Amino acid sequence: MTKVGIIGVGLMGHGIAKNILQKGWDLGFLDHVGNQPTEDLVALGGVAWDNAAQLAETCDILLLCVTGTPQVEDVLIGSGAALAALRPGAVVVDCSTAIPSSTRALAAQVREKGCDFVDAAMTRTPKEAEEGRLNLLVGGETATIERVRPLFDCFAENIFAAGGVGSGHQLKLTHNIISLGTATLIAEVAACAIQDGMDPEAMVDCLRKGGAGGVALERVAPYILEGSTDALRFSIQNAFKDAGYYTQMATELGAARLMAQAVNDTLAGLVERGNGEAFVPEQVSLLQKP
Repeated sequence: MTKVGIIGVGLMGHGIAKNILQKGWDLGFLDHVGNQPTEDLVALGGVAWDNAAQLAETCDILLLCVTGTPQVEDVLIGSGAALAALRPGAVVVDCSTAIPSSTRALAAQVREKGCDFVDAAMTRTPKEAEEGRLNLLVGGETATIERVRPLFDCFAENIFAAGGVGSGHQLKLTHNIISLGTATLIAEVAACAIQDGMDPEAMVDCLRKGGAGGVALERVAPYILEGSTDALRFSIQNAFKDAGYYTQMATELGAARLMAQAVNDTLAGLVERGNGEAFVPEQVSLLQKP
């Protein structure tokens, strides 16, 4: 049986791991303080490992579901030393959000080890992760993608093959600067309107029935109307990270980035004020404060 390992059993990784186990795969995971509770994974047959390198040397497929580029680099070639432990023929699948230039550099090192690399960035939320309904934005060689597709089918509803290695992460940054940028714009405008006394219900109803309607609005609207963040439990710190990755990618390419930079600057200001752990919809309240 194909042996799978996952490093990063957080809000997204937990749902991925649970669905892999429920589909009958052999799964090990790294025991880490940043994990969600894992008792249910153990009950399903998951095996906890204390060491990333020891986990990696058992795997045919190693999934990474960590925060971003620094963490991916640390797991593979830093303190985790997972790359050195991989056995020839293994596949590294990076589900994190990362800078494409770093992804391509790491993939080259993975290939030198006699292994393969696929970037498979995720969209949607922890809710869809638990339901096995994520979107995967995938970059890599076609043959390698097809090799791991049966695993992807355990936890993904839609798979978008974007091109070669790094393309999945590039598509993820493109997606997130638009989706999180739109949510941030809605929050900023709502903060202004509410601060000036506008009826929130009338505002949301109008936006829904006009050109501002869409997924981003529906993820922020529950907070505007009820103070609920359930529709978008994505931290401002992570949104700031993703916006920063996009602006770095655009800078490396010499591309226009003024709108993206404005989103990045708004999020940066909130992080600097100590609001990084708040969820993106909470910007509606946070941006009303001086």
